Amino acid sequence: MKFGKMKSHRRNRLLLVLFVVVTAGVAVGLTLQALNENINLFYSPEQIAAGQAPVGPLIRAGGMVVAGSVVRSSEDLTVHFIISDLKAAEVTVQYVGILPDLFREGQGVIARGVLDDQGIFVAQEVLAKHDENYMPPEIADILEETHEGSSNYKKSGYNKSVGGSSGE
Repeated sequence: MKFGKMKSHRRNRLLLVLFVVVTAGVAVGLTLQALNENINLFYSPEQIAAGQAPVGPLIRAGGMVVAGSVVRSSEDLTVHFIISDLKAAEVTVQYVGILPDLFREGQGVIARGVLDDQGIFVAQEVLAKHDENYMPPEIADILEETHEGSSNYKKSGYNKSVGGSSGE
């Protein structure tokens, strides 16, 4: 049976079904594209230094701020600092803006931004831990891997599972 000789109510029903299928396909495609663009994955300094982090897209990076690495520009609000996983990997972070009040050397931070061609992480946002007992889960994972079985890590008061004091 040809499409042109089809009865009008069947043709209208077929066109309606085709319209619904195409519309649903376009909606699902646009939704998946929007979700994919808004994903910002977390990378440790070790992964960034190993070249596992993508250059260009928005990602999150976190680690401990290396003592003595914070350099503030005298001309504008640009700040450079180094984050480390407390192993051998270090990543230079560049941020333009006012850092959080709790930002300190030797403490954990998570930055959201992009990795440039030179390996510098250009941060759009820097988050610092909110009190002396809190450790972001990503940073706690890095520290746990670094200090597997270390009594110093356990004595530090950080508890990965609840983000609070371990009470040990």
